[in-house]
Parts: sequence; structure tokens; C-alpha cells
Amino acid sequence: MKIPRLAFIFLLLGCVVVYLTYVKRRYESRVSPLSKQLLEHPSKVDHHKLSASAEVAGGNFQYGIMFDAGSTGTRIHVFQFQMEPKEAPKLAHETFKAIKPGLSAYADDPDKSSAGLLQLLDVAKESVPAALWASTPLALRATAGLRLLPGDKASHLLDKVKEVFGTSPFLHRPDSVSIMDGTDEGVSAWITVNFLIGGLHGSETPTVGMLDLGGGSTQITFSPQDEKTIQTAPIDYVTSFQMFNTSHSLYSHSYLGLGLMSARLAVLGGIEGQPASNQELISPCLAPDYTGEWEHAEVNYKLKGQKAGEPIYESCLSKVEKMIYKKVKKAEEVKNMEFYAFSYYYDRAVDLGLIDEETGGTIRVSNYIEGAKKVCKNMEAGVGENPFLCLDLTYISVLLQELGFPQDKEFKLARKINDVETSWALGATFYYIESLRAH
Repeated sequence: MKIPRLAFIFLLLGCVVVYLTYVKRRYESRVSPLSKQLLEHPSKVDHHKLSASAEVAGGNFQYGIMFDAGSTGTRIHVFQFQMEPKEAPKLAHETFKAIKPGLSAYADDPDKSSAGLLQLLDVAKESVPAALWASTPLALRATAGLRLLPGDKASHLLDKVKEVFGTSPFLHRPDSVSIMDGTDEGVSAWITVNFLIGGLHGSETPTVGMLDLGGGSTQITFSPQDEKTIQTAPIDYVTSFQMFNTSHSLYSHSYLGLGLMSARLAVLGGIEGQPASNQELISPCLAPDYTGEWEHAEVNYKLKGQKAGEPIYESCLSKVEKMIYKKVKKAEEVKNMEFYAFSYYYDRAVDLGLIDEETGGTIRVSNYIEGAKKVCKNMEAGVGENPFLCLDLTYISVLLQELGFPQDKEFKLARKINDVETSWALGATFYYIESLRAH
């Protein structure tokens, strides 16, 4: 029996519909939940997982892993960049984690540093898709904590880091692990801040200066607008580099030994890198009835306050001014420029209750001065919660004025800009990725 032509056509169309329905269901069963989410709700996709499905979105992502080995702790930054041809990279996401103590605490037993390093590498493995591990650059840069170590202790620590990195699946080279020069630290932090505020994207956004106060060193970095600043600065204070196809000239210097912890030791009367004798360090910057111990760079110091007599603030100020005398160079131009300040500048402002611990804020040099006077005055009646706060605030207020900032100068204090940690790590990661491409 013959099938009418019209019925045949309907039968054929029905078969096609059934087939297409089958294919669609098979396809949907193969699409991962993330890919389906990306197709239906692209704005809700977790940035951590986005690069794993870059082929779906048509994006081009790259990761970079930077270990910040500071004097008081080791931090990992895992950056995810969106790369576009002939454009500056866009930071899509950052993962951050910190552990204590710093690498320098293991100077006499480098093997003990392995556990913390492996813990942070696990963070990297969780943050970077496994398919991209082999192409993701891994680096560690150590700062003042290791620069201050005597003899071969620093090199032994770095050898241990290289050994641990050698067991990781990430991309690394012999130069992946090193001690960062103080000026490079300042420049990298300047790049980070200005990248995050948009000052390096070819826009009209002006760049800002950067102040960082670490444990072992302190940095100042800015882009001079006055030619006189460059002409009168020591030759090693001026550096030039290219970033995102633009040339930059910066005034940048790192003062080793003038970080807050090293300065605290100097004001108390100790000597960096030398074992403490049984003799107590007696200081007018401590409460008169204070006795205690303080550990710095693996050395325990016995401390004692002077007997009650002269006002604490005036006595401490005199000690600080003598310690820092002629160790810092003024730059006249800075009083007219916008600056961000980080690290212990931020922490001590939080201690004073002048800024919110999470969101930051603004502060003037005069706020540190008045804070120091108040804390030191209160210490005449008792130690207080932080026996070093009087000393620390006095030092910060003097340091800022020695750098050329007047008492009414205002700074912005931030731990994060656009939810990204404001450390040198981002800028250093840009540098390292560029060096890999060059090779």
C-alpha cells in the first residue's frame, strides 16, 4: 500500500523533530553546571571558575602567583587577569591568604618553613584550574626580613623555597625566588596602586604617590612633576621603566632599617642583627613601671621603662629625633601631591580609632602627632594595652615630617582598592609575567 506524499512529508518532519529533541537532551546532559550558568546568567559566574570555561565565553585568561615573604609573615596572591590584544590587562579576581611568622623566623632551621609554603601552594591549586597549572607563573619575592639576615642564612632559606617550588606543578624558573631590592618594592607597590585607581590605563586620571611602612624598611615612591625634584635627587633615587607601552620616571627610595620594628629597636637602644646581652634596654618611650620582653628577628630583648620624671612624650620624641637624624631625605614636591599610605601607617591609625579597620579612611600627619601625645600621656599613669604604641606613633609622626610632609598633610589609608590588596605583589607579578614573555 502506497503512503500519500503529504503523509510522508509529515512523517519525515516528525522524525526530524524527534531526532533534534534527542540531540538537545544529549547536549544538555554533557554541559557542565558552570557552562550552563555561563550561557544563561553570565553575570553570576564565580571568577575563580570562569577561566575553566573560557572557551565558552570566548575569553582569554591568565593567572599569576606571587608569594610575598615579608619580615612578619608570608602571603600568597593568586591573580586572574583578562588579557586583550593591545590593551592593559584587566584584573578579574584575586585570592589572598597570609600566614605567620615570616620566613626569617626559620633562619636557623629552613626545613621548618616547608609546611607553611606547602599550605599556601594548596591555596594556589584550589584557585587555578588544573589545566592551567603548567602555564601559570609562580614566584616568591622576599623583602626586608631576609635582607637583614646575617651571613648565608637568607640564601639557605631561598634554596629551601626553590626546593619546595620544584615539587609544585606551576611554571617557575631559577629567578622565580629572590630577595627584592627595596626600590623595586616601592616601584611595584606604586604600579599596583595606580593600576587599581586607573592611573596607568592611558586615561586622564593622575597618578598618586605611595608610602609604605613595613617592619624592616620604609618606602616612598611618586612620579615627579617638577624637574627640580629629579635634578636634585641622588642618582639612585630616580628610576625609569615602561609599563603598558608607556614610559614612567619615578622618585623611589627604600630606607632599610627604618621600618617600624627596626626603628623601634634602634630607639630602644638595641642594634639590629646583634644578639642581646643580659643587660636590659631602658627607654623613656616605655611606661615607667613597665618590664617585659620583646622578640625581634629571632632575638629576645629585655625591656624596662625609665623611672617617672620627665614627660614621656617629650623624652621619647627626643630619642626618636636623634635616631632618625639625617637618615631621611626631604622631597619638597610631596606636600602638594596626593599620597596613599599603607602597612603600619594603616595599623596604627586603626589602633588610634581614627579609621575603620575594614574600610580605611583618611588621616593627617597632625593626627599621628596628637595621638602620640595622648597615648604617651596616658602611659604616665599605666602601661596600657600596647606598651609600644607611644613609641610607634611618635616615630611615624617624625618620619613623615622628615620625608617632607607638613602637619596638615592628608593621606588616604587603604588595605584594598576595588577589593584588591594594595601591596607591591600585583605590580611585581606584572613585571614577572613580562619577563617570561621576553624570554
